[in-house]
Amino acid sequence: MHQFGNDVKVEHGRVTLSNEAVLQTDAMDELVREAVFGQGQTKDHAQWLLWEIGQAAGVKPASIHDLYLARGRGETHGFTVPAINVRGMAYDTARAVFRTAVKQRAGAFIVEIARSEIAYTDQRPREYVAVMLAAALREGFRGPLFVQGDHFQVNAKKFAVDRRGEVAAVKQLAQEAIASGFFNIDVDTSTLVDISLATLDEQQRLNYQTAVDIARYVREVEPDGVTISVGGEIGEVGAHNSTVPELRAFMDGFNKTLKERSGSAEGLSKISVQTGTSHGGVVLPDGTIAAVKLDLQALEELSKVARDEYKLAGAVQHGASTLPDNAFNNFPRVEACEIHLATNFQNILYDHMPDALRTRIYKWLDENAKDERKPKDSDEQFYYKTRKKALGPFKRDIWDIPDSVKNDLAVAYDQTFGFLFEQLRVSNTADTVARFVKAPAMHRAPGAPVAVHAAPDDAEAGE
Repeated sequence: MHQFGNDVKVEHGRVTLSNEAVLQTDAMDELVREAVFGQGQTKDHAQWLLWEIGQAAGVKPASIHDLYLARGRGETHGFTVPAINVRGMAYDTARAVFRTAVKQRAGAFIVEIARSEIAYTDQRPREYVAVMLAAALREGFRGPLFVQGDHFQVNAKKFAVDRRGEVAAVKQLAQEAIASGFFNIDVDTSTLVDISLATLDEQQRLNYQTAVDIARYVREVEPDGVTISVGGEIGEVGAHNSTVPELRAFMDGFNKTLKERSGSAEGLSKISVQTGTSHGGVVLPDGTIAAVKLDLQALEELSKVARDEYKLAGAVQHGASTLPDNAFNNFPRVEACEIHLATNFQNILYDHMPDALRTRIYKWLDENAKDERKPKDSDEQFYYKTRKKALGPFKRDIWDIPDSVKNDLAVAYDQTFGFLFEQLRVSNTADTVARFVKAPAMHRAPGAPVAVHAAPDDAEAGE
């Protein structure tokens, strides 16, 4: 590829590096731009080259499954893995994540994107992995790269109309993601929980049966040498708080159903719960975020039961990025295994965005998101809740904001990620990750995905 000259050579479909320092130059910025905004073969080749450079340099997509099972066995503890949803200005945002990881020798962190975010940010899985690889290489990061499909969620309304079709859509996305290098998948069927039913098993049954169906499919298409980390979810974020009996009802039902359908197939590595937060926080009419009553005791109890009784890593906390700063050191204290962080990074982006671009985006939202505006919404509430929907339509504009703004954003992101990594105690976890996680070499043919197994779609949801 012309960006790197003779320092990066491609021979017989393999990449060799004679000078890795060239990866930390503007040449990488040019290559990743082609991987995102290029057309046809140019785009495909750029994405392929980034994958193969990562293989040659030692930045390989990996599953966090073995680290999490080690935690379930009590062989490691004391930190909470941040799962960071990289939405807008993805390359620059991810560079700050990897810059922080290098500075703090962190290895236990995840970059992720949800089913809904893939759509509204206009980032298909293969592009997303290419950008994450480019950011890691640009900042000199080396080690396993944990890319996660967050909230691969079943839509309850669509499921009610066509359950097989909706489950098949999630499976199709999972196959696309896995073939692109997502080796961590959070299956979210918590939308199917019905708390009006008489018993906890009945309330959770459709949740765990559908989760088993999707998890089995993930196992069938995962690449050789990879055991994908699969997470389940017992309570929808923003709904009522999860309880230990609910956790047991879900896990007992999931494990029993999985054994009946797949024998000794690998199960879950973690479980997501609801303990008082909501995605994006609750925005007040003046644009500020309402205080959250976080039930840390419940999170601690749920994590302990998940580890002691089911040998999982523990419980996962969603919707946490807008919590106050003094909340984050509590998560490793109560041994939450993972925390999902998204909206506040988007807030930082919009806070630093040039006024003219922000004004254009808000005018676009006035027209294109007007159906989402509630009668009592203030402007601040409406824009805060909907502006994520502009990240895809304005992706190139946001990528192209002036360097002076990017520099200010880099400072803000570095401070934020640095603080979070310290509070969540993932500094100096690179050796722990290396102890438990071995990322296999996985080469692609130009234009081809990672080799995955073709699996029949034998949807069993709700049976």
